[in-house]
Amino acid sequence: MNRTASAAALAAIFALSTGVSMAAADDMKKAETEKCYGVAKAGQNDCKAGAGTSCAGTSKADYQGNAWKMVAKGTCATIKTPNGMGSLTPKA
Repeated sequence: MNRTASAAALAAIFALSTGVSMAAADDMKKAETEKCYGVAKAGQNDCKAGAGTSCAGTSKADYQGNAWKMVAKGTCATIKTPNGMGSLTPKA
């Protein structure tokens, strides 16, 4: 194998290992957080703000029950808002 081919192979291996590490970090972050409904301010939700919305940043009201925000795992039910506590499921 010539030097150019060896360098290209090494670069490809490094790129793949970096991608795997980033994916593992994303998985770990997801494991440490949870979706919490009804705690986001208007326009600051992470996703799921109801029919006719495209997703993140689309909630129209503070603490909208069908909009969620990612929070540290185990803290959702302890988050107090003017509309009550956070919820792991959508609120009416």
